[in-house]
Amino acid sequence: MPHPYSNRFLTLTASLMLVAAPAFAQSGPRPAFDEGYIDFLFSPTRPGASAPSGPPAHRRENADRSTRQRIAYQSNEAAGTILIDTAARRLYLIESNGFAQSYQVGVGKEGYGWHGSERISAKREWPDWRPPADMLARRPDLPRHMVGGPDNPLGARALYLGDTLYRIHGSNEPETVGTAASSGCFRMTNTDVIDLYSRVGIGARVRVF
Repeated sequence: MPHPYSNRFLTLTASLMLVAAPAFAQSGPRPAFDEGYIDFLFSPTRPGASAPSGPPAHRRENADRSTRQRIAYQSNEAAGTILIDTAARRLYLIESNGFAQSYQVGVGKEGYGWHGSERISAKREWPDWRPPADMLARRPDLPRHMVGGPDNPLGARALYLGDTLYRIHGSNEPETVGTAASSGCFRMTNTDVIDLYSRVGIGARVRVF
């Protein structure tokens, strides 16, 4: 018989920035969160919605959709730099000769977003999830470890941002990509994050504005 919390964990929103970073990246700033935000993360549906009888039709249809476009984009940044426009909810990977790869992203909800610059410090394929200690202190019912895979809220790939707990990652809820619902991380469809992962190296600069 499934554990009573298993279904809730499988529907975790991929907006998680409250996940633990690799061991070497624990000294950076910790994101702010409150009890209401934790409830939002772990509710089986978003606030005000009734529990669905099955996966939403738009989730089934768009599970692995690509939002990538190669566009003309003038920038003074070096090729290989990632720019994230939080207002447009787009991520741009700068190319040479005035072009960029553009992807749709989910961004931080009001009061939880951030602007600044970091560098890619680590890359993980099908990353595991381990809630940080401060989150477990508030919610001791949460799992201590969730293995990577299609049901993991971090999705297919994760790019870690400096010594922070923030990252660019995939999603097991692709219908939320393009919304403002996280508390700092940047969520992509799995198709898109796999593509970005293949194009970006450790040390790449990421500027959020």
